[in-house]
Amino acid sequence: MAIKDQPQPPRFRQISNVLLLLSGLFLLANIFLPNLFGPQIPQVPYSLFVHQVQEQDVVRASVGQNEIRYQLKGEGDKPGQVLSTTPIFDLELPKLLEAKGVEFAATPPSKNGWIGSVLSWVIPPLIFVAIFQFFMNRNGGGPQGALSIGKSKAKVYVEGESAKITFADVAGVEEAKTELVEVVEFLKTPDKYTAIGARIPKGVLLVGPPGTGKTLLAKAVAGEAGVPFFSISGSEFVELFVGVGSARVRDLFEQAKKQAPCIIFIDELDAIGKSRSSNASFGGNDEREQTLNQLLTEMDGFAVGNTTVIVLAATNRPESLDAALLRPGRFDRQVLVDRPDLSGREAILNIHSQKVKLGPDIDLKAIATRTPGFSGADLANLVNEAALLAARNKRLAVAQEDFFEAFERVVAGLEKKSRVLNEKEKKIVAYHEVGHAMVGALMTGGGEVAKISIVPRGMAALGYTLQVPTEDRFLLDESELRGQIATLLGGRSAEEVVFGSITTGASNDLQRATDLAERMVTTYGMSKVLGPLAYDRAQQSFLGEMGNARRAVSAQTAEAIDKEVKEIVETAHTQALNILKENRELLETITSQLLETEVIEGEKLHNFLTQVKPVDQVSAVV
Repeated sequence: MAIKDQPQPPRFRQISNVLLLLSGLFLLANIFLPNLFGPQIPQVPYSLFVHQVQEQDVVRASVGQNEIRYQLKGEGDKPGQVLSTTPIFDLELPKLLEAKGVEFAATPPSKNGWIGSVLSWVIPPLIFVAIFQFFMNRNGGGPQGALSIGKSKAKVYVEGESAKITFADVAGVEEAKTELVEVVEFLKTPDKYTAIGARIPKGVLLVGPPGTGKTLLAKAVAGEAGVPFFSISGSEFVELFVGVGSARVRDLFEQAKKQAPCIIFIDELDAIGKSRSSNASFGGNDEREQTLNQLLTEMDGFAVGNTTVIVLAATNRPESLDAALLRPGRFDRQVLVDRPDLSGREAILNIHSQKVKLGPDIDLKAIATRTPGFSGADLANLVNEAALLAARNKRLAVAQEDFFEAFERVVAGLEKKSRVLNEKEKKIVAYHEVGHAMVGALMTGGGEVAKISIVPRGMAALGYTLQVPTEDRFLLDESELRGQIATLLGGRSAEEVVFGSITTGASNDLQRATDLAERMVTTYGMSKVLGPLAYDRAQQSFLGEMGNARRAVSAQTAEAIDKEVKEIVETAHTQALNILKENRELLETITSQLLETEVIEGEKLHNFLTQVKPVDQVSAVV
C-alpha cells in the first residue's frame, strides 16, 4: 500500500509568491540603495560636536530630529570638513550656537518622502497576502486553502509499489481473522451476497487491549481486498473551532463514496464516540458530541448509494462508547482482538524473528511459554531487544540467552550493577528473594520458579524471583489465589524468621497481596461470610465516577469486607511463616549460595527447590 501523491501547487499560489518576492525586493532597495550610493559622512560623538562649537571651530550646522550635520572652518579657500552626530535632548543648543556665531537651520524635508508614503499604502496589504499565503501552505494550497480546515486529514493508502500488508503478516488472532475474511470477500465479490439479499455489516469494531494488532488487522483487510484504505485517528476530527469535526466527517465520507469500494478506518474511536450521557453534567453539546452526531448520521446514510464502503474502527475502551454507535446498522459487529495464547505467541515470534538472524539454539516455543499475557507489540519489542543484545555482545546471530535476557529486561527492567548494596542490605535482599522462591515452589497456580537474583533491576527492585508459567491459565480457584498471596508474602516472612524484624522492601508485595485478597472478596465472591456477591464497581467507572471503586455499601458491610481481606492475608502470611520455619536449614543453604553467585537458575535451582517440604509432611515426619 502506498500513500497518494499530493497535487501540484495551483497558479494562484505561484502568483502570490511572485508578489511577495517583488515587494521584498522593493523594500530592500528603499532601505539599502540610498546608503550604497549616497555620500558617506563621518559620525562623531555629540560631546565632540559641543566642544567644537565652544571652540568656535564650527561654521554652520543643520539640525534635524535624528541627525545634526555641521561644517568645520576650512584652511584658506578650502571648505571645511562635514561631520554628523546624533542629537540628544538639549534645549540650550540653539542658544549656544547663536552665542558662538554658528549659522544654523533645520534640516530640509527629504526628497524621497514619497517613497515612505507609497510604502505605508503598499506594505500593509502585502502583510495580509503573506498571512494568507501562510494559511494556504499550512492547509494544502489553492484559493480555498485557508478555508480547508474542515477537510478530512485521513491518509489514503492505495495499491502501489511498496509491499502491502495481508493476513499472512498477522498472527495470534485467528478468530478475528476469520471474522474479517467475510468482509474481504464482500469487497471482492459483493454480488455473491446481494444476490440472495444478504447485507454485510456497515461497521466492524475491533476491540482489544493496546498492542494486540487492531490497526494491523485493518490494513490487512484493505491489503487482501485490494481497495483504497482511508486511515484517520478519532482525535483528528476534533479541533478548537466549533463544527470542524462534523465537517471533516462529512468530507471523509464524501471522499470514500467517490472511491468505493473502499475501507474507512478510524483508530481510537473512543476519542469522539464516548457516551453522550457522560457529558450531561458538563452541559453537553460540545464539539465532540457534534462530531459524534455527524458520524452517526453518515453511517446511517452512506450505504444507500454506495454499499461497498465499510467502516472499520478500533478501541480499547468499548464500554465507554455511545450506545447509538453500537446498535445494528452502524457498528453492528464487534471483533475481539485479544492477547494471543501459547500457539499464537509462537506464530507471532516466527513472523518477527524472520527479520533477524537466529542462532541454531533458538527455541521459540520455550520463549512463547515464558511470555503469557504479552501482546503482539510486546513480542515484537522482545525480538528487537534480543537482537540489540546480540549486537552489543558482538554475536553474528541471536542466541537463546539473548531472548531470556531481553525477557528479563522487559519484565524487570535493566540491570543496575552500579547500585551497590552494603553487606547487611545484600543479606536481607537474599533472604527475601529465597523466601519468595521457597514458598512459591510449594504453591500451585503461580508457575515454576526459574530464577533468583539479587542483582538490582529497574527503578526500585533490589532483587527479583522469576516465576515462569508452564501453561496458559484462564481460571484460578480459591486455593491457587491464596497460594499466590502466600508467595508474595514469602519475602517479608523470611525477614521475620531470620532477622526478627521487617524492612521497607516488601511494600510492593504487600500492595499486590492486599489487592488480590480484596478482589477475591469483592469481585470473585470467595467469602463464606459475605457470600457470592460482587461489591466491586470498577467495570462501571468509565463514566467518570470519582472516589472508591466499591459500590455504595453500608458501614457494616464495609467493615465485614475489611475483616475478610485481613483474614485472607493473615492466613497466607502464617502459611508462609510455617513453611520457612520448618525449612530453615534449606533457607540458609540456598541463601549462602545466592550470596556467593548473586544468581541461581536452571537445574541447580530446581534441585534446591525440590527439597522444600510442605508443613504437613514435615509435621508428620516429626
